[in-house]
Amino acid sequence: MSKFELTQENYYSSEASQHYMSVSLFKDFMKCEAYALAKMKGEWKEEETTALLVGNYVHSYFESKEAHQKFLDTKGKKMVTKQGNLRSDYRRADVMIKALEQQSRFTGLYGPGQKEAIVTGNIYGYPWKGKIDSLSLENLYFCDLKTVDDIHKKHWREDSRQYENFIADRGYFMQMAVYSELIEQTFNAECQPFMFAVSKQDPPDKLAIKFTSDRSLMRMQDAMRMIEENQEHIQGVIRGEEEPIRCNRCAYCRATKMIDLPVDACDIEIF
Repeated sequence: MSKFELTQENYYSSEASQHYMSVSLFKDFMKCEAYALAKMKGEWKEEETTALLVGNYVHSYFESKEAHQKFLDTKGKKMVTKQGNLRSDYRRADVMIKALEQQSRFTGLYGPGQKEAIVTGNIYGYPWKGKIDSLSLENLYFCDLKTVDDIHKKHWREDSRQYENFIADRGYFMQMAVYSELIEQTFNAECQPFMFAVSKQDPPDKLAIKFTSDRSLMRMQDAMRMIEENQEHIQGVIRGEEEPIRCNRCAYCRATKMIDLPVDACDIEIF
């Protein structure tokens, strides 16, 4: 296990990512190794998107009053117009918050747990980290909160050649599988995963999600198998022993691309 001590303050730092793998970092490497490596080293920084900020706004509200106030203090300027009015995305976020507060199933399950609990463990020989939105060790379950455009929107997946729901499209089977494993290693407790989703529609849709069916458990096992099959190569890239593969389509690849020999007009790649 890494000797680097994870805290709430350094959890998302590039230094922490160099000591611990995470679900988000692994998924970055699966999308584009060159981008993920540059991001991990702090050589490539991305602008915070409105979607990310809205998600953090909602999360911080249900974490604690102090966490929400800290978010407002640090990100408040991005939330208002030049006239000082709250931007529409955050007005919608307030509606999403109220929609969740009115759901006894949500408040009863999500509310009591320890918020933003840091967990660590060893997965296939390497240290991993995770941060649990709401963890109830006493009742052996944990919750994750997701803000989505549309809970029931279909997403085309090239790997499976079919439409999938947002859980499969965003790699959340992997997240729930990894978090379950890290919680067990950290606390010696087998906890059942739940997810609460709230949409950005007007009015918001909301849904409680469990991962207990044979199909869901199989998808989680498949996700862990993907980690096992790809992690050694990814760690080789991180150590500098293997060259990172460029996807040649992401923002990082476009920004760092150098014109090489001319490509024939019939051979231009289409994505």
